[in-house]
Amino acid sequence: MAVYFDHRIESPDSAGSPIRIAWHSTYPVLAVSSVNPGNGGSVDLYLQQGEHVDHGHIERPFQPSLLRWHPSRQTLAVGWETGEVLLQSQPNGDVSSLAGVHRSCITVLEWSSNGGYLVSGDKMGVLVVWKVDSRGRIQEAPVVKHDYKMHLTHCVIRPVLPGEDLVKLARAAVSGDENALDMFNWKKTSKGGQNKTALQDTLTVFASTDDGSVHSLDEKGKSFAVVKSDSPIQKLLYLAGREVLVLITRTLLLSQYSVGPGGETQELMKVKLSGKGGQTSDITWAEKGLLIMASGEMVIRLWDLERDENYVLSLDENLGFEVGETLNCVSYCSAKGILAAGTSRGRIAMWRKVGFSSHGIQKLEGKGQWVLQTPVETEGNIIQLKWGSNANLLAVNTVSAVLILCEHVMSAHLSQQVAAVQLAPNQLSLSFFSTGTRHSLRTDMHIKGVCVSKDTVAVWNGKQITVYELSGPTLRHAGSFPCDSLAVAMHEENIYTVEPSRVQVRTLQGTVKQLLPFAEVEGNPQLLSVCGNFLVVGTDAAYIKVFDLSRREAKPHCGSKSLTDLIPGLGCITSVKCNASGTQVSVLATRVSRSFLLRSVIVTVIEMLIFELCGRFPVSQFWDESEQRLFVCETLLTMPSLSQAENCDSGEQVGVFYSEDALVVSFFSTQEYGLLLHDSYPRPAGMEALLALDVPFYYFTCKVGEEAPAPSSAPEMVSRRPMRDFVGLEDCDKSTREAMLNFSFYLTIGDMDEAFKSIKLIKSEAVWESMARMCVKTKRLDVARVCLGNMGHARGARALREAEAEPEVDARVAVLATQLGMLDDAERLYKSCHRYDLLNKFYQAAGQWQKAVETAESHDRVHLRATYYSYAKHLEGWAPRWACGRPSYEKSDTYRFEIPRMLLEDLPALELYVSKMKDKSLYKWWAQYLESQSKMEAALKYYEFAQDYLSLVRVHCYLSNIPKAAEIANETGNRAASYHLARQYESQNEIKQSIHFYTRAQAYNNAIRLCKENELDDQLMNLALLSNPEDMMEAACYYEDKGVHMDRAVMLYHKAGHFSKALELAFATQQFAALQLIAEDLNENSDPALLARCSDFFIEHGQYVKAVELLVAAKKYQEALQLCVDHSLTITEDLAEQMTASRDSGDLPEATRRQVLEQIADSCMRQGNYHLATKKYTQAGNKLKAMRALLKSGDTEKIVFFAGVSRQKEIYIMAANYLQSLDWRKDPEIMKNIISFYTKGRALDLLAGFYDACAQVEIDEYQNYEKALGALTEAYKCLAKAKVRNVQEQESKLAELQQKLTLVKKFIQARRLYEEDPKEAVRLCEALLEEPDLDPAVRVGDVYGLLVEHHCHQGSFQVALRTLEEMQRRLPAINVGYYVSHQSLDAMQRAMGVTFGRAGGRSRRDSGGEDDEVEEEMVDPHQGP
Repeated sequence: MAVYFDHRIESPDSAGSPIRIAWHSTYPVLAVSSVNPGNGGSVDLYLQQGEHVDHGHIERPFQPSLLRWHPSRQTLAVGWETGEVLLQSQPNGDVSSLAGVHRSCITVLEWSSNGGYLVSGDKMGVLVVWKVDSRGRIQEAPVVKHDYKMHLTHCVIRPVLPGEDLVKLARAAVSGDENALDMFNWKKTSKGGQNKTALQDTLTVFASTDDGSVHSLDEKGKSFAVVKSDSPIQKLLYLAGREVLVLITRTLLLSQYSVGPGGETQELMKVKLSGKGGQTSDITWAEKGLLIMASGEMVIRLWDLERDENYVLSLDENLGFEVGETLNCVSYCSAKGILAAGTSRGRIAMWRKVGFSSHGIQKLEGKGQWVLQTPVETEGNIIQLKWGSNANLLAVNTVSAVLILCEHVMSAHLSQQVAAVQLAPNQLSLSFFSTGTRHSLRTDMHIKGVCVSKDTVAVWNGKQITVYELSGPTLRHAGSFPCDSLAVAMHEENIYTVEPSRVQVRTLQGTVKQLLPFAEVEGNPQLLSVCGNFLVVGTDAAYIKVFDLSRREAKPHCGSKSLTDLIPGLGCITSVKCNASGTQVSVLATRVSRSFLLRSVIVTVIEMLIFELCGRFPVSQFWDESEQRLFVCETLLTMPSLSQAENCDSGEQVGVFYSEDALVVSFFSTQEYGLLLHDSYPRPAGMEALLALDVPFYYFTCKVGEEAPAPSSAPEMVSRRPMRDFVGLEDCDKSTREAMLNFSFYLTIGDMDEAFKSIKLIKSEAVWESMARMCVKTKRLDVARVCLGNMGHARGARALREAEAEPEVDARVAVLATQLGMLDDAERLYKSCHRYDLLNKFYQAAGQWQKAVETAESHDRVHLRATYYSYAKHLEGWAPRWACGRPSYEKSDTYRFEIPRMLLEDLPALELYVSKMKDKSLYKWWAQYLESQSKMEAALKYYEFAQDYLSLVRVHCYLSNIPKAAEIANETGNRAASYHLARQYESQNEIKQSIHFYTRAQAYNNAIRLCKENELDDQLMNLALLSNPEDMMEAACYYEDKGVHMDRAVMLYHKAGHFSKALELAFATQQFAALQLIAEDLNENSDPALLARCSDFFIEHGQYVKAVELLVAAKKYQEALQLCVDHSLTITEDLAEQMTASRDSGDLPEATRRQVLEQIADSCMRQGNYHLATKKYTQAGNKLKAMRALLKSGDTEKIVFFAGVSRQKEIYIMAANYLQSLDWRKDPEIMKNIISFYTKGRALDLLAGFYDACAQVEIDEYQNYEKALGALTEAYKCLAKAKVRNVQEQESKLAELQQKLTLVKKFIQARRLYEEDPKEAVRLCEALLEEPDLDPAVRVGDVYGLLVEHHCHQGSFQVALRTLEEMQRRLPAINVGYYVSHQSLDAMQRAMGVTFGRAGGRSRRDSGGEDDEVEEEMVDPHQGP
């Protein structure tokens, strides 16, 4: 609870009526301009309590027109009606004047965002830009001067984005500007806030003239019109975050323009605002594009430019506002989220902006986020409001005076059963609980603090302390003395005050009788608190010290403790308290963190305990004055405020506090067990704050307007609530109180033995009930059973025993709470465990039917209809029953029988209800009622409404209106109606009509019965086919017994599923077509003998495929297979699968099963179905045959896959052999698989042969002897490792491979040596030609080609020709161009004059797959060896 102290400014005698006020944005200094008709005008400066500032007076013989504070310096710019602009600097009061540029009244005066420029303008249209240097002085010559020739009305300066000026300086410094370099270095190292603002900033000014135009001006003097409106501009604003220019005209037309880098604008939107146009309004700019306007109406208008919505805020007469009271001016404080508005009756209306609902769950927007507060009363018509730099300061201009309102939190204190609560700035409400008396105390000072003891009250205002004593029924003044201490405490006859480095112990009259010094390192005392006989002191250096006051003089109880050593990053201390024994001290302090804003700690003499309440922060703390273990604090939820959560760019954690969610938390604190949570519960409604803890009560201050009614003039501002453990024991004696506290303490630590010892001597039923209530909070059901037993609460004990079946502990505890009458706790427990079914029953039992219905609709929809039904039953006891219970019966879906029951005695109302509901069930019930009353025509009407065709036919038959009944039955096709009508026709012996309606009713057995009785054989067949198998069998027997229509009998037996009888009758009557149809429906579940008989029949008639299918169905697989072989029937995959008996079926022995599978596979092989053969061979376990079948299929992919999964040596070799038959030269993957399969199959001799083939391919196809050498090497290694039967053959092959390796190596050596030593290379080639077995290891043509190329390069064409002729003699059928390049051949032809004939194809021995085309241009692979 807060109150505003009003301070009237101490204006000089020469000051006249105030006209303008302006707060500095940083310092608590207020500038007030006033007009005195006799002396002219003046400007004065005032502090926050209205004190006049020394050297803060400027007086001129003319009026001031504008006031503007520098954004960071204490420099005030004042514009005068003569065109003079004065600058007053504080604290020295120096006054300087700008050069006389203006000749008319100053109408525009603005500082740039960081104070680097000052812009002034006058009525004549002269706009001047002044530069501010780094020391804050205005340069003599203006930077820019521009004459618009028209009255300037408004001006805004485009704010500089953070870092923009630093970027400009950096660029200038890089370009070589020494001044910029100096300023850049100075700016980076400067730490002073004032110096930072004096730097250059980019300037863009927007100024409006009285014709509605807006002009842009930059620091270079470039100006141009950017906006032209139809009426004069009333307000010019700039939305910095979005770079948007906003203007409002006198006709309330709002326009928005986006602003470009050079000041150019582009229209975004225009909208006509509601309100009174053509008059001056007070318009202010709130956060995030929120525009607020007061124009002398009874409402304030708000426009949210970002969300494009608007709404109004109005006054509430219930809070003290008058009818017709208008709002003149507004001011918004973003730090506190408070909108203040001044009224015509001298009141200040305040709306607090809340971001979330009372429980912090739902985010509020628009009008719902503004909450109107109790008004602040002043005098006169308020024309101007301004919030100060300190969020607690508000300046009010009422034409005749200026007031400074300073917000102050109401003081309150309770000690020794005496409570004092501040009601007004100079009024206290005193409550003496020991005597039950109340007093109202008025003082002659603004109270900033109060302290009470048993018979004494002390108040102070920071300058003086006044003491009052209780003398009988009145309070008398005991003393008053000057003292500037802001912390005061009392104990018995002593008053404790603080001053630098010490605490003063005074008498009630102010005499200092003792000093308690503090060391310099301990800081200055600033917080005092007394509990029992102990005083705890907190200093500004975060030290705490405890003194013992039980003796004549105060003595230190222990050494001082530094909290900064115990808690790193500790902020300032806001509260310090100690317990009754002085052994524990609690400190409320701030500590900035990302996860929380405030934190409370417990510090003992020996140890420190820190506790955090998740999502909460403590705001107050108290120890019990007699119980040293009991500690309590009040906590609030921490949630992001709407303004700062959306608008905070600095990253600070801020919060808005929801007092509706205040939680009172109590603890047991001991050195042995530490801090133990005792209880927590929400602060009671109507309570302002926790005031104190004094067992057995919590004491709260009441909210204003919600105090308890009192017969006396002094309102009761303090309310007490019993603690959880003492509900019903408020008046217990001391021993009972101690026993209950001990019980609660031991219950908290879990020591049940000590807990029961502490209360074993208590016989009071109320005490046991209180402990049972305590068990609800602690959820100790075992203790609760003992308490219920001692209470004699048999019903509660039984309910608790029955509740043990519930799985949730909270549900069982809720049952206990219900039995003890703790309905709120029971409700909360049911909700916490989500047992909404039990909560629904609880609400019903408590008679809270609305809550029960809401719970069922939201969470317990399973019991929704039952809840509505119970509610309707409950409402039936109220009159009128019909009106109360009807809606609930309808929602429970039981109205069809409950409403008729209720209205049975009021037939007209019942008929009206039936007609209104239009429910078929009700129509039918009402028709039945009318039929029972023999009102047949009315009954027919309602039966028709109900679409009850059976009843319609029945009544028409009763009325002998058979044609109408037949018409209804035919049109509707209703089976029941048709059946009833068929019975009627049968009774009248109209057989055909009866059979027809029996058929429509699907009562085929009755129709068949009539057909047999009347020998209607043709209809009988059709009806039997439509009926069930039993009727089919009955009709088939009828035909068989009669001996006619045997084909019909066979068909009916077949359709009825009696195949054996159908076949027997078909064979007997030689109905082969019927046999064909019957056989199609036979399957493996049919009788094997029947299947065999049918198969024989089909074999006899040459239908072998059908016979095979029947044999397979009979599981005669070998016979079926033999039939396929004998008659060359194709075995499909489906047939093969049918002939494959599963391994677990047991139809065939395993050996027979495999034999059948191999026979199936053999047949598939003969038919060329190799894949199916592979599958069956594999199922038979013969993988070799499976592989052979797969090889015949030629499916390379499946061959590779099968070889990989089979993992058998023979299969690997078979797969490799197959792959070697493919074109493995062009597919590296095939070559890789060949090598892998030969390796896995351990066929190293075959692998050696493959490597040998690879080497030959490299020689013949690609002339790549290096790769061939590698392949031959691998072949030699594999053959050497191979284990073969013929060792001599192996050695012969090894010798042959070794010879090949030697020859290939020599040729490779010759080719490599050619570049270094051609002669040696030629010698080696000639030696190779002498080798008897050179070919196929090295192709002779390659050797000759190398020699020919060599001789051609050497110019020895004669030798080259002889070599070429020798090669042709040795290899007569070769293509010369394949070994010798065309260039060399052409050179020989030219040199020797000979012509070489070219063969038509390539002379490759192993090129079997190559095309035999003439290659006109052959490239020699050995060119340029």
